[in-house]
Amino acid sequence: MTEIPFPEYCRTVEQFLAAKYGIGVVTRDIPDPLTGDLDGREIHVDYSLGAEERLFLLAHLFGHTVQWNVNPQAFEIGRQVHPPVQEDLFPAILAYEEEAAEYGLFMLHETSVTSLDQWFSAYTACDQQYLLHYYRTGERRTFKTFWPTVVALIQPKPVPAFTPTRRSFRMDGVVI
Repeated sequence: MTEIPFPEYCRTVEQFLAAKYGIGVVTRDIPDPLTGDLDGREIHVDYSLGAEERLFLLAHLFGHTVQWNVNPQAFEIGRQVHPPVQEDLFPAILAYEEEAAEYGLFMLHETSVTSLDQWFSAYTACDQQYLLHYYRTGERRTFKTFWPTVVALIQPKPVPAFTPTRRSFRMDGVVI
């Protein structure tokens, strides 16, 4: 099996986000327990991340950036969630996370990163299960313990035209 060139893909994605979408990527210390953050115009990633996690966060947080800029209600979803979360809110949370993944995968395809759909879908499923557990219990467990054995492929969703608009960072809310 060929090793995935995650560092190269990260560089390609970062350059693409700046050139096509006007979204800057900043590497800095992100206070625990977060590993990344966004404000609608920039994506911030913790300096300690490996390239695999970095690539996932770039795509995932790009998806949320799109949502925040095209749907005012999407911005509010992540800011209002505090554990324990009522079960009846999970469908909206999962739809929000799924749509972010669809936009993220579309962006990866735009950069010619088209061989990682299975990996990105599994990473997204893991992230969603981690979030559900956290929202139900308030407990933060080891991320990879939620890695799926079988996963449905995410379908890329075309990114609508938008202008990146700065709002506030997620760490002002509780989305992890």
